[in-house]
Amino acid sequence: MLVLVAPGQGAQTPGFLTEWLDLPGVRGALEAWSDAAGLDLIRYGTEADAEEIRDTAVAQPLLVAAGMASAAMLFDDPAELPRKVGAVAGHSVGEFTAASIAGVLPHEEALRLVRTRGRAMAEAAAVTETGMAALLGGDPEVTVPHLERLGLTPANINGAGQIVAAGTKEQLASLEADKPEGVRKVVALKVAGAFHTHHMAPAVETLAKAAAEARHTGDPNITYVSNKDGRTVASGAEVLERLVGQVANPVRWDLCMETFKELGVTALIEVCPGGTLTGLAKRALPGVKTLALKSPADLDAARALIAEHA
Repeated sequence: MLVLVAPGQGAQTPGFLTEWLDLPGVRGALEAWSDAAGLDLIRYGTEADAEEIRDTAVAQPLLVAAGMASAAMLFDDPAELPRKVGAVAGHSVGEFTAASIAGVLPHEEALRLVRTRGRAMAEAAAVTETGMAALLGGDPEVTVPHLERLGLTPANINGAGQIVAAGTKEQLASLEADKPEGVRKVVALKVAGAFHTHHMAPAVETLAKAAAEARHTGDPNITYVSNKDGRTVASGAEVLERLVGQVANPVRWDLCMETFKELGVTALIEVCPGGTLTGLAKRALPGVKTLALKSPADLDAARALIAEHA
């Protein structure tokens, strides 16, 4: 059984969309989605520097557009996707990519909502100087209480020995000086705020208003796995509700991977810009074949994997 996953913020790199523009239909799709988002996705994906695309309001729609475009390139006929993909999931903003791939949100609507999400989260992040850091190694049962004692939130529990802490700059500095037992390294992430924490509460309210006016096409036509608790969600309305609330709630990617196991996953493909989630899967899902779509050069191998595991 094949799972398709979409990465979250921090996966973007300067120029990562350049090669994709040579593929049929990609430039036209990105132009239409740029209009929907009110953002020049082509320029940001090909010419902008690292600091420009670090901006939350830019990074989020850029990642969702890249994921949707690369997923479409996996199949000659779009109707093949729901027949051959067993489940979809996305990490953080990648959930919007997954919701669009699963037919819950039209592509343009997904981009409009993500643009609102990114702006609202950027505004919320500007209130207090906050950030996020990945902890490598350690036992969650030891690490989570330690973070809470420092006032930090375990914002991403990613499995495979990785937890991401979020909080104020002062709280993150205290973490550097007082690492939980067993944690080998603390790595600051290239994000602009403490996402998936109470610091994002104002963004939830803004996104909820936008979502109430959103057009969604119905229930998922592929099994959709939610970041909230790793559960599969069969209602399009509930998917949308969870997308809103997830802005201020921790990402439980560890539970998503547990659900992949229960569903019988045998192969996992991470859409562009792939790498982060396949890395986690290699450690947490032994025996599962993984592939990251980093450039169009990976498409042939991805199609072969689909043919074998669909």
